[in-house]
Amino acid sequence: MHSPFELPLLRAVTTPPDTVSADVVVALFAGEPADVFHSRLPAAARSEFDAALTRGEPLADMGHVLVAGSAGGGRCLVVGAGAGALTPDRLRRAVATAAHWARDHRCGRLAVDLSHLTADVEVLTAAAAEAVVVANFNHGHLKAVAPLPPVTEATFVIAAGRTAALERGLVIGEAVNQARLLTNEPGNVLTPRELADRAVALTAEPGVHAEVLGPEAIEALGMGLLLGVAKGSAEPPRLLCLTYTPPGVTDGPVLGLVGKGITFDTGGISIKPADGMDRMKDDMAGAAAVIGAVRAIARLGIPRRVVAVVPTTENMPGGKALKPGDVIRGAAGITVEVNNTDAEGRLVLGDGLWYAKQKGATHVVDVATLTGACVVALGKVTSGLFGSVPAFTDQVKQAAARAGEAVWELPLGPDYKDIMKSEIADMVNSGGRAAGAISAAVFLREFVGETPWAHLDIAGTAWIDDARPWATKGASGVMVRTLVELAAGNLPR
Repeated sequence: MHSPFELPLLRAVTTPPDTVSADVVVALFAGEPADVFHSRLPAAARSEFDAALTRGEPLADMGHVLVAGSAGGGRCLVVGAGAGALTPDRLRRAVATAAHWARDHRCGRLAVDLSHLTADVEVLTAAAAEAVVVANFNHGHLKAVAPLPPVTEATFVIAAGRTAALERGLVIGEAVNQARLLTNEPGNVLTPRELADRAVALTAEPGVHAEVLGPEAIEALGMGLLLGVAKGSAEPPRLLCLTYTPPGVTDGPVLGLVGKGITFDTGGISIKPADGMDRMKDDMAGAAAVIGAVRAIARLGIPRRVVAVVPTTENMPGGKALKPGDVIRGAAGITVEVNNTDAEGRLVLGDGLWYAKQKGATHVVDVATLTGACVVALGKVTSGLFGSVPAFTDQVKQAAARAGEAVWELPLGPDYKDIMKSEIADMVNSGGRAAGAISAAVFLREFVGETPWAHLDIAGTAWIDDARPWATKGASGVMVRTLVELAAGNLPR
């Protein structure tokens, strides 16, 4: 087995880019006037750039790569970054494109010219550093064949001085990769016990206290929803709780993060079709995002108290599995008529949300690969966002915007609650096909009461189906960045 990723050496310099010793020197083209761009291109690359312009190549298109000559002893790339002023997300994509090109061509030393940046330099440099780290991820670490070599060294040319942003980019990029690795692991490797154990190891940082509860402790808490889903599996469930208390922070809002941790989802008795079921190892991507975020929050020393809860189990059709028509009771005292055992994620999250509140969370966000309906509504590029308190929902939306992760808010009007009515219990667990993503969020809202809460449905964004120049197929690590940004921001009181 090979290493899933390696961390490159990151450094910042102020010397001209064509004097940096590197295998690949990257100039980012965002459609600015040719004479302006020429002034910062290495002289040996200018003629090829002019020729490409004359040929009509779409040089500013995101992900376009032009090998334009030599610089610093290596090749010079002109990489399209989209037209207009650079944003962190566009810069992240352009630099990732360059890093993937470098790996494909076995070039271990990369230099990126950022000397033209004059605004938001720290934020943009952090995004560029993160992109190189994330591009080093190896989805095929279980293969016998050795993977492409990583980028071992990345040099960023900046206008003046040195920047602390490289460390932030490194920490966040590494946390995203850890979330991707967890999500990619096959179900026979990443059982609920293994997920909890790895989470404890990954978050062994100053200020973090980890607690893992087994079936007996879960039962003692009255978590009948989590235990109900777990009944069909030979693997025992776990309830993971990570508490981060930064030094000197004793008051203020406590951010609760709850991640769906279904390590494999067959659908239970309401079994899924065979086609595509192998992907159901990614049904714990929400848990992976929460674990990765806690790791990054602690390593960055963000002054925010955080409580993270991961209810984790398999959803299997064993002899003791939940049956359609069963009624189970959660720790919050709410009874649920199970009319679809494949709507299991909201069950375990219900107990997880309750527990986050018990552990002191004043604001709660859950992250889950929850509904196919969200994929139908928003596709594979945007995560669904729901919230109970507009001010807090807006904070989550703004954090996602800063992180470059697309979200779209969907409604939670009072009339939707009727969809979840049961004749014999407080609720059913599935409202059917119509408004499926919304009815799932309506279900979750019942477990948070008046606590400000937001729900992120990442069913469409947790996995990349089609490779792009800046992203490979497989787990995306989505929402790690958003949760870190949210923790670093100001929560409404």
